[in-house]
Amino acid sequence: MSNTPVQPESGQSESAQPEPQQTSADSGQNVPYMRKIRSFVLREGRLTKGQQNALDNHWPVLGLNYQSSSLDLATVFGRSAPVVLEIGFGMGKSLVEMAKNAPDKDFIGIEVHKPGVGACLGDAAAAGLSNLRLFEHDAVEVLNDSIADESLDTVQLFFPDPWHKKRHHKRRIVQPEFVQLLRKKLKIGGVFHMATDWQNYAEHMLEVMQAAPGFQNESASADYVERPAHRPLTKFEQRGQRLGHGVWDLMFKRIS
Repeated sequence: MSNTPVQPESGQSESAQPEPQQTSADSGQNVPYMRKIRSFVLREGRLTKGQQNALDNHWPVLGLNYQSSSLDLATVFGRSAPVVLEIGFGMGKSLVEMAKNAPDKDFIGIEVHKPGVGACLGDAAAAGLSNLRLFEHDAVEVLNDSIADESLDTVQLFFPDPWHKKRHHKRRIVQPEFVQLLRKKLKIGGVFHMATDWQNYAEHMLEVMQAAPGFQNESASADYVERPAHRPLTKFEQRGQRLGHGVWDLMFKRIS
């Protein structure tokens, strides 16, 4: 696999990364934080007519508003099913495809960029999906406040901003404190699935996750896994493969 990086897929983003106080990861309380180091730059862009129409027409059904208390996901979806949450879904093509291919699961997407939310809403409605809901909000705040502990079966983070300059590495969302927040929200046996096209970020993710209490690497070689069939191969990724660029998938299971 080549070490040549390619730029992240346009529109994909991360949410804010907390800088927490000293606290026990096993305290059972929400992870506190005093100030935020943003891991995204909010670039709104101009909404197309179709994106605005999708927001106007489909948000009431498929949209979720941030709230300071935990949502009852069984009530949200009208059933009890495994829940997959994706952080930074970009324009939402892959998320819609995954939800369409797995009707037995419920999907939640979090994105801060309104055009991507509008695009995803339009595609989800066109596909007739009832197992997908979207937040347009900061993912850390959603996870801290709106998502109950031990309620998620999978958390996905695909092609996040790599913040490749060393002075910006603190903005990378995969940090020890953030991982422990995800640990609380995942069920025992739940999986945190990451993918990146930047080798340095892949190495950073691996280092953070190997040191994270409560997680076990799903890789037989103790590093990366092959792209699982349920993660769609995007046009961006196919182009990168033709050019010899690498993509690294990591999957870690919560074991305690």
